Amino acid sequence: MTQKIASLKELQENGTNIHRLPFSIRILLENVLRNHDGFAITDDHLDTLINWDPAGTDKDIPFKPARVLMQDFTGVPAVVDITSIRAEFVRKGGDGTKINPAIPVDLVIDHSVQVDYFGTDYAHQENVKLEYERNAERYQLLKWAQQGLANLTVVPPGMGICHQVNLEYLAKGVVERDGWAFPDTLVGTDSHTPMINGIGVLGWGVGGIEAEAAMLGQPIYFTCPQVIGLKLTGEIPAGCTATDMVLSITKILRDTGVVGKFVEVFGDGLDKLTVTDRATISNMSPEFGCTVTYFPIDDQTLDYMERTNRSPEQINLVKEYCQENMLWRAGNEDITYSRIVELDLSTLEPTVAGPKRPQDKILVKELHATFKTILDKDFQRNYVAFDDRREHAWLNEGGSGTQYVQKATDEHIETLAIESDDLRSVKIKLKNGEYRLSDGSIVIAAITSCTNTSNPSVMIGAGLVAKKAVEKGLRTRSWVKTSLAPGSKVVTKYLERSGLATDLEALRFHTVGYGCTSCIGNSGPLPSHIAEAVDNSQMVVASVLSGNRNFEARVHPQVKMNFLMSPMLVVAYALIGRVDVNLMEDPLSYDPNGNPVYLRDIWPTPEEINRTIHEAMRKEDFKAVYDIIFDGDEEWRKLAAPEGEEFIWDDESTYIREVPFFNDISTEPSPLTEIERARVLLYLGDSVTTDHISPAGSFNEESAAGKYLLSNGIEKKDFNSYGSRRGNHEVMVRGTFANVRIRNKITDREGGYSVYFPTNETLTVYDTAMKYQADGTPLVVLAGKDYGSGSSRDWAAKGSSLLGIRAVIAESFERIHRSNLVGMGILPIEFPRGESAESLGLSGEEEITITGISSDLKPFKRIKVRAIKASGEVIEFDARARLDSDIDVEYFKHGGILQYVLRSYLHG
Repeated sequence: MTQKIASLKELQENGTNIHRLPFSIRILLENVLRNHDGFAITDDHLDTLINWDPAGTDKDIPFKPARVLMQDFTGVPAVVDITSIRAEFVRKGGDGTKINPAIPVDLVIDHSVQVDYFGTDYAHQENVKLEYERNAERYQLLKWAQQGLANLTVVPPGMGICHQVNLEYLAKGVVERDGWAFPDTLVGTDSHTPMINGIGVLGWGVGGIEAEAAMLGQPIYFTCPQVIGLKLTGEIPAGCTATDMVLSITKILRDTGVVGKFVEVFGDGLDKLTVTDRATISNMSPEFGCTVTYFPIDDQTLDYMERTNRSPEQINLVKEYCQENMLWRAGNEDITYSRIVELDLSTLEPTVAGPKRPQDKILVKELHATFKTILDKDFQRNYVAFDDRREHAWLNEGGSGTQYVQKATDEHIETLAIESDDLRSVKIKLKNGEYRLSDGSIVIAAITSCTNTSNPSVMIGAGLVAKKAVEKGLRTRSWVKTSLAPGSKVVTKYLERSGLATDLEALRFHTVGYGCTSCIGNSGPLPSHIAEAVDNSQMVVASVLSGNRNFEARVHPQVKMNFLMSPMLVVAYALIGRVDVNLMEDPLSYDPNGNPVYLRDIWPTPEEINRTIHEAMRKEDFKAVYDIIFDGDEEWRKLAAPEGEEFIWDDESTYIREVPFFNDISTEPSPLTEIERARVLLYLGDSVTTDHISPAGSFNEESAAGKYLLSNGIEKKDFNSYGSRRGNHEVMVRGTFANVRIRNKITDREGGYSVYFPTNETLTVYDTAMKYQADGTPLVVLAGKDYGSGSSRDWAAKGSSLLGIRAVIAESFERIHRSNLVGMGILPIEFPRGESAESLGLSGEEEITITGISSDLKPFKRIKVRAIKASGEVIEFDARARLDSDIDVEYFKHGGILQYVLRSYLHG
């Protein structure tokens, strides 16, 4: 090769066993070898990777990614942070132009489109109009950043989802820079960044805080990972999809326990998986809990690159470099893994997951029975069979229950609600018809998320299901809010060319936007009559979506059951309108002549899907879409934005505010102190997600954030979402722990509430924290297992910091959130192994003192926790500080990563 390379082959020839290392470890090794400087990246780091221990080690390694990927929910606060750092640097007399990304950053605006309009040919146009009305201030900041910050590109709204754009366009496989050739690697401010592993690019999600540090030239340090080998054999059977495969893998790997580990895929089953099938698997790495799910580069990779319009020169570079530098998968490797997990793809069956965790796998044939069990267990309702062609049996028989009539609002004539211990049911009369909803009704059916919209096999499959359903005379149920949100405009081109867009629209699956919708909580409001009926009767309604996230209140705050599935099944369930059916045996509906239509009648064969893909997908579509990706639509081009090196802050803005973390920062950090007589702000259970800690969706007038906006003259209709307000810390601190489904054990009230113990008042978490701050009282959080699972949400840590939380004591932490806590100067602490707050006898009412922080702080240090009850009883235990590396300790001493970076600039 003409370019310089950090040669793994030379290491192999010098007697090391590089050929036995997993491919993902080889990439980390190349990264350390190329960036070795003897200071931040040392011989010890090289030795750790050359002599990689499959059993695991506590040794940390550095990683300097080739680039950073951002979406706008995390990208806006990242730009706000960097702009705030620049502002403080200027106030301290520095040259602001020195504060820029040191490596390329691609920011894709994809998280702000909301499904307000649906089921019509004007839905997309109207949603875009509202998107710009709501987000003009945010977009002005990003448009300024396009020219105000070096090394930053911005993909305007409406072009697609960042991960699909990354897969189809941004990823290079191998990078040429400054005379070197090296693997394309990245970190992203979205937990689903590992989707790019499907094309052989090593990358994963980090908190926005870590990503900002990487942008500013800091290595990312993490514990050298174990690598789980996922061996795939066999072939996906007819009747199953890549989605069924990934939901099955999610269950397997969650049960295996892969949190904080790498997963690398091998086996002959890999030869039958396209890059888009592989990317579907990699996309859900955070649902598995692992850092990456890596697929080495091979012939399938090159084929995908060619079909997506990568240049012949780029494809040749990828092949030549990978074959030269031991990064090419031939299929006959003899690699040592930490552990091997196997899946025979031929054993797959149609699958969904839910109702509130992606790893809760349910076979389609068992969903109706599972629903009944959940309804009884979680909602204490005895299930009674429901069929929308007849009344409930219990109602015909005069069953118990009360009836009431709610008079018309604008849209509906009346709502007749029937409440019972057995089932909740509401009869809705509209001007254009009537129907009955009950527990188990589907109110949202969304073909959404890059997990699946990047995969032509399931998107074409959904179109073929729609085509066959239309031919049978079927239509989706009128109470189902349907939507199609492709991850790129290429999807629209092949659906239109195949004619399947027309069939999807016949079932009201019109395109509502190009971006992340239901997965991120941008489902938009339910139609008013449905929303009213759900609230009045407290029905347990459901959503079905082709996404990756279904945590409580994430998809929609009124929808208590959310099921992940393939786009093809989303269409099928929208036809029947309920989840309490056996889709494998029960009719979907009846044709106009009264004949039953079953799922098997409208399910396409693999041959039909492949033939349609071959006929409809063209390389020139990728060229047409991506040649103009940075131009934006007319709305973007005419958007006025500031210019110049400094962004001018608007103190009246409720979207964009300079963050308080860096104001008047000292050149040296203050000495560490012990945490004394702290109060528990929240006492939480297992699997508390970053959605619980920092929700992304809508909020109401009674929330702390809602009251803040109302006090600033913002009407409810203009609240937008928490995610869109992440550029304003005043909103976000009020939204921290404000999820309507969070359960704080120190209060009986569901939602974001706590207790101010000096007066025993129950207040919002925000108001409670502010009273403690006024007293000078530090705060802690008690939690169970997997604290902080879910999205790589920096505001889950930033908001915790602004509330005054000094430490989180949990049984275990999800990888990204632990790092984010350290990155904001909050101490993550683990209970002794096998112990919990409950087993130790903690109630959450204690005063807590934590010692061992102020001196000799080091990675994994054992510290002492002393809890004093009101009775005077004392509970003491040793715990482990989850500062996992020396650099973690440094970040914590500085109060956070970005404070550390800013001080390094101030010191020159």
